[in-house]
Amino acid sequence: MFDLALFLSAFATLFVIVDPPGCAPIFATLTQGTSKTHQRKMAFKSVAVASVILIGFAYVGEWLFSKLGISLDALRIAGGIMLFIIGLNMVFEKRTEKREDRAEDLLEEIEDPEDISVFPMGIPMIAGPGTMASLLILMSRSSNGWEEASIIAALVLVLVITLISFLIAAPLMKLMGKTLTNVLTRVLGVLLATLAAQFIIDGIKGALF
Repeated sequence: MFDLALFLSAFATLFVIVDPPGCAPIFATLTQGTSKTHQRKMAFKSVAVASVILIGFAYVGEWLFSKLGISLDALRIAGGIMLFIIGLNMVFEKRTEKREDRAEDLLEEIEDPEDISVFPMGIPMIAGPGTMASLLILMSRSSNGWEEASIIAALVLVLVITLISFLIAAPLMKLMGKTLTNVLTRVLGVLLATLAAQFIIDGIKGALF
């Protein structure tokens, strides 16, 4: 049976890490000055690329880690530390500043600035290491097909929200304003740091006991 509690937990975790409101201004910056048709194409393609990577990783990631000799407890600890740093950066607004600087650099560095679907939007903006680690940890906790389906459903919903945020990126930035965006980023950062701490605690418990 569909696990609503797990779905909500997975959704909260993945939403905070992917951070659609934070990705939207980057997408708007990288597609600035292009046609609406091109912007829609890049939005759909970016999310499609990330979807294939994340869903594939959700099912083969544990097998890959076992082949490399990496335990899930080690992943929980490493992933938790990584997510905790991201949460702190969000609380102190460093993540937003880094993303804006990176967007400006990418506009100058990439050969074809119009095709941003695979890099940087698909990878690492949406399907980044934090998202992959969290997804693998969540999937490792599932004990049956319904629980796996609940996690994948949460991932799909986050990706749909991300797609919508890309499609309305330009007007969304004007509507939200800088103050509201900063407040939302800080709240999500605190939530992410808390979830990251729980990942670390679970990893330590599993490794020691």
